[in-house]
Amino acid sequence: MAEDKTGGPRPRSHAERLASRDGYFTPESVIRQIGNSPLVPLLGGGAAVLLQVAHPLVAAGVTEHSDFRSDLWHRLLRTLNALYLVVYGSKEEADRTGRAVQAAHERVRGHTRTRLGMFAAGTPYSASDPELMLWVHGTLVDTSLALYHRFVRRLSSEEQESYYREMALVARIFGTSKDVIPPSLSDFRIYFREQIAGPAIVVTEPAREVADVVLRARSLPAPLRLIAPSHRLATAALLPPRLREEYRLEWDLPRALALRAGAHALRLAAAPLLVVAARVPTLEIPIPRLRPS
Repeated sequence: MAEDKTGGPRPRSHAERLASRDGYFTPESVIRQIGNSPLVPLLGGGAAVLLQVAHPLVAAGVTEHSDFRSDLWHRLLRTLNALYLVVYGSKEEADRTGRAVQAAHERVRGHTRTRLGMFAAGTPYSASDPELMLWVHGTLVDTSLALYHRFVRRLSSEEQESYYREMALVARIFGTSKDVIPPSLSDFRIYFREQIAGPAIVVTEPAREVADVVLRARSLPAPLRLIAPSHRLATAALLPPRLREEYRLEWDLPRALALRAGAHALRLAAAPLLVVAARVPTLEIPIPRLRPS
């Protein structure tokens, strides 16, 4: 870390972090390339969240242990900050962030209050459950690859496989057991297809409550509300058809064309902002606040 005018340490800028080699990932890594595109979090975040809460036990954890109606977007920003520090931070920053996330997960546990999909009332859930952690991790892998491939550039098979391995390391830093992580991207895609087609993944009422907050964007920070229409379109586009229908989202050719135009405009608008942002010191955002269990 560089020193400020007083001789004390100062946070590194994003440009400095992009060039850094003291973390788990190098400047050449695919995960840093994908993470450096603003389209991935801005347009992919909604689909990732809706996929996550399509697992009823994840939905129960979100709705029962967070103020999601007023804090969902800040919660997402804190999650993105944690990912950012793992991908672009030093190993010390990444490990510290991983421990903080794991500690937060330990507090998210309980029992379902009603029947949710295939899960009876009283079913126990925990954010530290390896299978639930894998599902949440999987939604990030799936949406990031799909969005980057669709709106930024096509990745080679080797690049996709590298990204998958790099994201597997991120999952382990956040506490996901290596034993549950599929060993290759092809294995992961089989796992993901089976989950989507299986009985566990279904849109329940808690998931629809979260979706309402995500899609209406009422609590979205004011500067980001301009992208809300494109964000809603991207969320619908990235969801599997069955889940899109269960969330009651519409999708057709005019919407697809509108999304492509919106994504292109967002890329153009973000370019000069990224140049400025790269020089600004990056600050840590506290790891997610949770309601007391």
